[in-house]
Amino acid sequence: MEDVVIAILRSGTPLVYVTLAGVIAQRAGVWHLGLEGLMITGACATIVGIVLTGSVVFALLVAVLICIAGSVLFWFVVEKLKANQIIAGLGLTGLGLGGTSLAIQSIFGSQAAISAPFGLPRLGAAFGAYGVLSVLVLVMPVVVFLCWVLLCRTRFGLRLAASGEHPFAARSVGVDPSAMRLAALVIGGALCALAGAELAAGSLQIFSQNMTAGRGFMGFAAVIFGAGHPLWATLAALFFAVVGALGIRAQLVFGDRVPHDLLLGLPYIATIFGVWLSARLRGGAKSATGGFGELRDS
Repeated sequence: MEDVVIAILRSGTPLVYVTLAGVIAQRAGVWHLGLEGLMITGACATIVGIVLTGSVVFALLVAVLICIAGSVLFWFVVEKLKANQIIAGLGLTGLGLGGTSLAIQSIFGSQAAISAPFGLPRLGAAFGAYGVLSVLVLVMPVVVFLCWVLLCRTRFGLRLAASGEHPFAARSVGVDPSAMRLAALVIGGALCALAGAELAAGSLQIFSQNMTAGRGFMGFAAVIFGAGHPLWATLAALFFAVVGALGIRAQLVFGDRVPHDLLLGLPYIATIFGVWLSARLRGGAKSATGGFGELRDS
C-alpha cells in the first residue's frame, strides 16, 4: 500500500503544481494552454542547471526565472499584441518542447537523455518509507493552502477574479486587469518551474525530450474539472495521478493479460472523462469559461 501512495505522490505532485498555475491564470481570465511548455522548460532548466553548476538552489532559481520570462512573453503576446489565447498558449507549448530539445543539442551535442549527479533534497529516514520523496512533495500541501488563501481570502484574489470575470467593472474601480493577468501568469510561471523540477529532479534525476508527456494539458483539464477552484482542481489532479498509479500497478498484476498501451493510456482516458463529466454537469465548464467573452473585448 505504501508503494501505491508513494507512486501517487510522485506522479501527482508535479501535476498539482501545474494545475495550480492553470487555476491562477483561469481566475484572471486566461486559458493557459502553455502550461506544458513551461513545465518542460522548468524540467530542462533544473537538470541542466544541476549538471553545469552542481547547485540545486541555483538550478531552481534559473528554472523559475526562465519560466517567468516565458510567462511574461505569453502575457505580452496576448495582452499587447492581442493574439488569441488558445493559439498563443499552444505556441508557448511548442516553443518549450522544441526549445528544450534545441538547448540539449546545443549544450551537450546530443539529444539523448541527460542525467544529473543528484536531484532535489529528499525527506530522509525520519519519514520512513516516504523518505525517498523530495521536499517539494512535502511543500505541496502548503502551496495548495496558500493558493486557496490567496485566491479566496485576500483582496488580491477578489481583484483577480474581477479582472477575469468582469474586466470592465474592475477597471471602473481602479483595478488594471492587464496588470492582474501579468501577476497571475508570473506566479503561474514559478509554479510550472516547480512542477518541472519535481518531475525531472524529484525522483528520476534525468531529463529527456517530451518527458512531460501531456501533463500540462492534464493540469489544464484538472482546472476545468475542478471548476477553477484551487482545492477542487487539486483533487482532480490527484485523481488523475491515482488513475496513473493504478495503471502502473495493473501492469504488474495483470501482466500480458491486458494490453500494455491501454494501461499506459488510463490517465489520459481519465482526463477525457473528467472534461466530459465537467461539461455534462455544466458547473465546472461554466466556471472555467467565465469571463472569456468579456476578456476578448477588454
